[in-house]
Amino acid sequence: MLRLTFASATGLALVAAAGAAELGQVKRYHVLELMFAGPKLGPKDMPARDVALAVTFRHESGGPEVRAAGFWDGDGKGADTGGTFKVRFCPTQPGRWRIVRTESNRAELKGQREGDLLECVASEHPGFWVPDGRWYRRSDGSHPFIVGNTHYTFLSGHDDQGPHGNDPAADVRANARYFKKLRFGLGGGRYPDPKCKPFFDDAGRGTEDGRFSLRPNPRWFRRVDAAVRAGFETDLICDLIAAGPDTPEIRSTLQGDPAVWLGYLAARYGAYPNVWFCLCNEWNIKKPSYTPEQIVRAGRLLRAALPNPTPISVHGNTGNWDPRLNEGGWHDHAIIQWKLKTIPRAADAAAANHARGGNRPVCNDENAYEGLGDRFSEADVIEGCFGTFLGGGCPTTGQKPAGKKGQYFWGGFDASKHASADNLLALREYIDEHVAFWRMKPAPPESVFTGLPDAARLLADPGREYALGTNAAAKGIRARLPEGTWRVVQLDLFTKTSRTLTEKASGEFTFDTPDSRAVLTHFARPGRVVSYRPGRYPVALDKEHFDD
Repeated sequence: MLRLTFASATGLALVAAAGAAELGQVKRYHVLELMFAGPKLGPKDMPARDVALAVTFRHESGGPEVRAAGFWDGDGKGADTGGTFKVRFCPTQPGRWRIVRTESNRAELKGQREGDLLECVASEHPGFWVPDGRWYRRSDGSHPFIVGNTHYTFLSGHDDQGPHGNDPAADVRANARYFKKLRFGLGGGRYPDPKCKPFFDDAGRGTEDGRFSLRPNPRWFRRVDAAVRAGFETDLICDLIAAGPDTPEIRSTLQGDPAVWLGYLAARYGAYPNVWFCLCNEWNIKKPSYTPEQIVRAGRLLRAALPNPTPISVHGNTGNWDPRLNEGGWHDHAIIQWKLKTIPRAADAAAANHARGGNRPVCNDENAYEGLGDRFSEADVIEGCFGTFLGGGCPTTGQKPAGKKGQYFWGGFDASKHASADNLLALREYIDEHVAFWRMKPAPPESVFTGLPDAARLLADPGREYALGTNAAAKGIRARLPEGTWRVVQLDLFTKTSRTLTEKASGEFTFDTPDSRAVLTHFARPGRVVSYRPGRYPVALDKEHFDD
């Protein structure tokens, strides 16, 4: 009988290799890691290319059946030589799961663990992120709003002065207190670690050159593991950039045939519900750049290798999404890079790219980098990211005191320097607690309101809910409300305070907006708004789901 040797509450249950056995209990949407004894290999070998391992798990009901690929992990403890292979599996249904097949091109691995059983038990974990119109929902049906941050090269532990001493896992946990997503590259790039590299070259030496991604270094990817697990524990999306961000070496992973590299990423991280993938940063402008056909092919390879509905997209040049990328059905969201400071520009960009991206969710992943690097003030970041929400999209920020420097590259998250973080948290918390945004889409403000400034933008679920955004003072705005009684709440994102204007608006309602660059005036019919989690704002809304 085997026993779990690592608490599954962290999202990962480790078990030792043996014959058919009871593997114990694993919580739903947590990750089981199984170790397999295979051929002893080292830095000059190519196990990611040359050794195939796949394990099929079947639910006791006869379905679903999940085929999870395995990966070489050195000695399993961080050394770069050994015969340890691993398979990660995320059970999505309570009940008994059995390993029905272990496939491999190596006799040492073939058939291992066939017949082993695990018991999946219920958990409160919300599960995977699934596209739902303009937005995302979780497997459990909840709809958290996503605001992201960026730490491109924090895995290397280095900045422009050398080692900086930051712990990526601690950075992930710090980000999770403010954000819902963290974007980062899978190499050191501009700030490499001279002692540990993501790949091995033909001589077995460490390298950042992505042309050698056929030989991933298990010691390096244990850093990625630690960050991803911390993201799982805090329910923070880890958006992994497969090629990038910006040096030619680390951007080269998609050159030639990227199937091995992408298959490795799918095997190592595709079981985690908090993992997303971005194929490349600025795929169409930096060296090496890629063609739309190359990106579509890479996306289809990655999608085919993933065992779960993991989000995938790619990040391009400033401006609109390229519709040529819509071929093949590989992506489930459209990423735009567009640093925008105002509500109307950010909202209009997000709204337009929903259709350009094939009617998929839109993420503006460089919505606003705060600091002198891009000359974006705290106020610019707040207004710009708020605008993207009003356009039906999800914003991402970063802290950039100078070009290629600061938290957006090397981590060390510090909310006192990234001053807009607490304001964006206020936006996210209010939305999560009070706004059924997944039923809403951009609408002409004049369809409901008169007397608005031109810069105002509106999200609407007509007849049930309206989220109006303004960036300037205005008096005597009139709302022509549909039949019924409406509660009206106003949230100022700069002061992070909300006030209830009325509990009983009906017919025509007149109100003012304050002199602030980011004000949400929220109209909802009582008893119609779902509360995602307990609130910090003093707005007593009924917690009733939209079931009709």
